[in-house]
Parts: sequence; structure tokens; C-alpha cells
Amino acid sequence: MVRRAVFLCVLAMALPSAAGEPLAMRVSPTAAFAPAVLTVRTIIEAHADNRALEVIVTSPDFYRSSWIQLGGASAERLNVFEFKNLPTGTYDVTSVLVGSSGHRGAISRVFRVASASGLPR
Repeated sequence: MVRRAVFLCVLAMALPSAAGEPLAMRVSPTAAFAPAVLTVRTIIEAHADNRALEVIVTSPDFYRSSWIQLGGASAERLNVFEFKNLPTGTYDVTSVLVGSSGHRGAISRVFRVASASGLPR
């Protein structure tokens, strides 16, 4: 019961906060040691024009993305993406919500991965 309450609290904090914000995103953790695992949670508002969602992770030497098709207003509101084995660097994490006429919304965050060298094993 406690886990469900915590999840619902986190979900409520991540929902689009005002009209005109069709997309919200939470990145966790905000920083990590290499090789890092990045989890991206996106929340989309229900809308008939929701067609696709893409999450892109980039740095000067790195590019990875994940794309899913959405089923309009009946699409899942919460979508979770996981990116594994990210090397040391600073990454731009961007989620893009796509409609039939192009982008409906986009949001970005920064994710940092520090070198694990020198840490006790």
C-alpha cells in the first residue's frame, strides 16, 4: 500500500501542470557513475492527436533514442524508457511528443555520468 501511495504521489508530481503542456518528464537518477543506467519516465496528456513519443539521449560523442507509437487519446499516459551502459559525459535527454501535424510538445533535461575510476571496489 505504501509503494502504491508513493508511486501515485510521484505520478501526480510529474503530470503536465497546466493547460497547453501535453508532456512531462522525469529523469532518474540526475547523476551517476559510469557505466550508468538512466530511467526516463514520460507522462502525456490524453489527446486524440497523440501519434508517437521519442526519447533521445545525446552528448558530443553519443546518440541513443527510443521511439514508440501512440494510439491517440487511449494511449498509455505513463511510458518508461531505460538506457543502459552510458559512458562518462554530460547528456541532453529530450522527450518529443508527435502528433499528426508534427511536434505537439518537447521537454529536455541534463544527465551527468562521472568516471568511476578511483573509487574503492
